[in-house]
Amino acid sequence: MNNIIEITIYSLIAGITIFLGGLLARIFEKYWKKTIESYILHWVVAFGGGILIAAVAFVLTPKSIEILSIRSFTSIFLAGAFTFFFLDKFVEKKGGVIAQAMAMLMDFIPESIALGAVFAQNHRLGILLAFFIGFQNLPESFNAYFDLRKNNYTPKKILIIFFVLSFLGVFFALIGSYFLTNKSGLIAGIMLFSGGGILYLIFQDIAPLSKMKNHWEPALGAILGFLVGMIGTKLL
Repeated sequence: MNNIIEITIYSLIAGITIFLGGLLARIFEKYWKKTIESYILHWVVAFGGGILIAAVAFVLTPKSIEILSIRSFTSIFLAGAFTFFFLDKFVEKKGGVIAQAMAMLMDFIPESIALGAVFAQNHRLGILLAFFIGFQNLPESFNAYFDLRKNNYTPKKILIIFFVLSFLGVFFALIGSYFLTNKSGLIAGIMLFSGGGILYLIFQDIAPLSKMKNHWEPALGAILGFLVGMIGTKLL
């Protein structure tokens, strides 16, 4: 099969889980009782946070540390963190909380670029990365749905946005394939920038949402999420 066709198919498989996660959240919101919803939502937030930390630790930063100088990776990593520090402050000032949605995109876009860039060089790695990205997107989009609901987005509008975003991975994977296949330094910079931003969002906005009064077990979801990242890394 032609590489471009394969990249399109696998990046679409990875991306469509954004829509599926949002659809699952909508079903959850519509049919589950509020008390159960609150409890499970805390679990999923923690699980998504664990996966995001694993993505930063195992996917977004290791290669960058390996190929960039200390000065370069320090400045790029901090640039990502401070960019989203100011963006988060701006969004909050406007009365919004969309940390989960921002973190999902910051994770999804650079990984899609990497997917396209590595596919020609390592076919098996490209396929495994596609499934890893897809599995990450499910809890992240599930949580992002409720983020956007707090900002008065209608369920229909959110699902339309998520459906469109599902195809975003194809676009960035093809960019990675066409323009960045042999530009490991640039890819490393993009991933490191995203890693800094994600790490800021996790500790500022996402992790605090996983805490639930008189319940200690939802935080275990973060352990399970991180474990998924470890398993995915081992497979990659």
